[in-house]
Formats: sequence, C-alpha cells, structure tokens
Amino acid sequence: MAIQWFPGHMNVTKKAISDRMKEIDVVIELLDARLPGSSANPMLAQLTGTRRKLKVLNKQDLADPARTEAWLAWYNAQEGTRAIALDASDKAPAQRLIQACRDLVPNRGGMDKPVRVLICGVPNVGKSTLMNTLVGKKAAKTGDEAGITRIEQRINLASDFYLFDTPGMLWPKISVERSGYHLAASGAVGRNAYDEEEVALELLRSLKGPYPDLLAARYKLDDVAAIPTQHDDELLELIARKRGAVMSGGRVNLTKAAEIVLNDYRSAVLGRITLETPEEFEVWWAEGEALEAERQRKKALRKKKSNQDEV
Repeated sequence: MAIQWFPGHMNVTKKAISDRMKEIDVVIELLDARLPGSSANPMLAQLTGTRRKLKVLNKQDLADPARTEAWLAWYNAQEGTRAIALDASDKAPAQRLIQACRDLVPNRGGMDKPVRVLICGVPNVGKSTLMNTLVGKKAAKTGDEAGITRIEQRINLASDFYLFDTPGMLWPKISVERSGYHLAASGAVGRNAYDEEEVALELLRSLKGPYPDLLAARYKLDDVAAIPTQHDDELLELIARKRGAVMSGGRVNLTKAAEIVLNDYRSAVLGRITLETPEEFEVWWAEGEALEAERQRKKALRKKKSNQDEV
C-alpha cells in the first residue's frame, strides 16, 4: 500500500513558497537525520530552482553517527548545497546554521542587502523546536503530531538576517514506497493515512538487518543472529508475546505490538538508528522513478485509446 498525505493546507504552503521564492537567497531544508533521503521533499527542487540550499540533518542525537556522516558527505557533494547536522534543542549547534547561510551567499549582508532565508521541512521534523531555540523564546507551536504549524512566520535573527518559517509540507505523490513507510514511522504523516501494523512491519524490515542487537536488547529476543532473516510477521508476533500484547486464548494483539514498536522508534528508546543509507535511497529512488514512468506511459496509452474510441 502506497502512503499518501497531502491535506489542503499543504497546497496553500506550496503556493506560499513559490510566491516567496523570488526574494529568497538561501533555502534551509530541515531533514530528519534518521531518514535523510525520505524526509527530503523532491517538490522543493522545482520550487527553489537555483537558490543556494542548506540541508540540516536534525535530530542527530537520535540517528546512527556513522550513517549521519555518510549522508553529510552525500549532500555536501551536491552543487550549491551545504549540509550540517544538529539537535534542534541544543542552542550552540543551532546557531551554526546562521553562519552556514552567510557562507553560502557571501555577497549578501548588511542592512542594504540582508540575508533572506526560507526554512522548510516535512511535518514533525522538529522545525518549530528549532525556531524556538534560535529566537530564545516560544515563537512557534511544537508537538509530536504532524501539521502543527499552519501559517508562514518571519523572524529576524539579526538586523540583516530574515528567516521565513513555513508549515510542514509533504508532496502530492510519494513515488518511493519505502520513503512513505519511513515517513509514517517517523510521525511525518497524519495517523489517518496509514495502517499502523503495516508501517510497523516495514519498520522492522528496515531495522532487522542493520540493528538486530538493538531489537534483541529492547525486546529481550534470545537469538540475535536469527533476527536479520526472520520474517517480519513472525518478528512482530514474537515482540507482541515478549511485551505482553496477548489477548484471551493466547492470541497476540498485533495492533498493540505495532503501537509499541512505532512508539519505541519515535521515542528513540530502541537506540540511535538511521533507516537508510545514501546508496539504498538512490536505488529506491531509481525504482520509484521507473515505476512512475511506467504508470504515466500506461495512462497515456489509455487516454490515447479512449480518444480513438470516441472518434
């Protein structure tokens, strides 16, 4: 099942970003360091054009350090782009993005040419928390529910540094299936748009290969070596029994088990985890693009046949 979630206010955000772009120097895209590829919005590439870009891998304290370094190198290799990692609740690293933006546009600065920055990201990526840290007060609402921020805000971080905040925004069609599941697992997608059991199974699929030891430690699983090859359904059922998600008659409550797994991942009690590597994401992206191209080809053929039948 492909996961899609693009409520009406996101369409408004898309238009607001497009309208604002003509006066923006740098675009900050806040990414979830646990899913740095899946949390990058491909629609922004169309909206931002040639503007300089700062990719900020937020929640680095929850992510796998080695994989974070790999993602930073991958983004920093892209033209006109710089990438840094930070924890939005830590004020010292947060201040680094101001200097990073200035470095990207050295010709801007001073009252006559202020640096104008747009910050954006998918829902629940920690943008509001970062904004509050930057200004030293509660300037934006925060929460663990997707879609908290709904209006654009301008905040002056310095006399010549204007930051425009926008609501969290996904994109109309998530063509990379694994990205949809990872976004749902992270809380970036509204709860009515996915089945928790299905997302939990896909999450376990992403975890059992690189992090079997973390799963074994959290859920007291005895055979660590068997986890990478264990079927996702069997693994979820085993977790259900270990955590007491059992109904009358000894039947497991897979819905409850799914909630446990998702909550454990989101709260980081499983450990420092990154669900994807740059190499994996590039493969998924190519596969998604190929599938979408095939869908468009078939759609065009159906339309052509329909037109011919009408004649």
